[in-house]
Amino acid sequence: MKQATLLAAFVLLAAQAQDKRVPVIVELFTSEGCSSCPPADTLLSRLDRAQPVAGAQIIALEEHVDYWNQLGWVDPFSSPQYRVRQNDYAQRFSIDSVFTPQMVVNGQAQFSGNDGTRALQEIGRAAQASSVQVDLRTAPNAADAGLLDLFVQVTNLKTGKARGADVYLAVTENGLISNVQRGENSGRQLRHAPVVRSFGVIGKIQPTAANAGQIVNTLRFPHEWRRENLRAVVFVQEKDASRITGAAIIDLH
Repeated sequence: MKQATLLAAFVLLAAQAQDKRVPVIVELFTSEGCSSCPPADTLLSRLDRAQPVAGAQIIALEEHVDYWNQLGWVDPFSSPQYRVRQNDYAQRFSIDSVFTPQMVVNGQAQFSGNDGTRALQEIGRAAQASSVQVDLRTAPNAADAGLLDLFVQVTNLKTGKARGADVYLAVTENGLISNVQRGENSGRQLRHAPVVRSFGVIGKIQPTAANAGQIVNTLRFPHEWRRENLRAVVFVQEKDASRITGAAIIDLH
């Protein structure tokens, strides 16, 4: 009986420790047309699966830029909006030109996407700086069974004046594979970390407002997206400093 009680207590403590992990957003700007990108994709995938940093819940976002498309292979997951986002980071970090693969942790540190040691260091550092809690839940849409409603609640965990921030939603798909026919990776089969399929701002936090209430976003999924591999990622990012102050992730299957 004592052994069973101790085991139950251990399981409870382990679950509580798991719940205390701080979400950290790890963005990778990549392209299927870039020969140095596949190792970075593999690194991001490994970080997502293994969760190797104590105290951190790593949330992986693989964002495919479009500026490699003119060099022989059109990346099917690329979008100009990720190029724009990367350019915004370049200004924030005072970088002369964008590059791939580039990893950005919580909007505060950037480095080569192949640098695993630096990634672990920056993720550990970011896990100490969270100031907002993001809670997510889903429910079938009442009017259309093919839609899913996502409910988002943002709570300020620290006292003090709130900063202006955007609330972003990214829908990611895991398990994507491409057989590249042209370009620098011609003949290679590429396996990806969670790829961002859709991305955008769904709410705003105003420093002069109460910012109370809930954000509801209705999701529709294209038929080619595999629902069982989809997740919704919501994060809060300050406008002035690009710092990501809170995040959450939820399965959509």
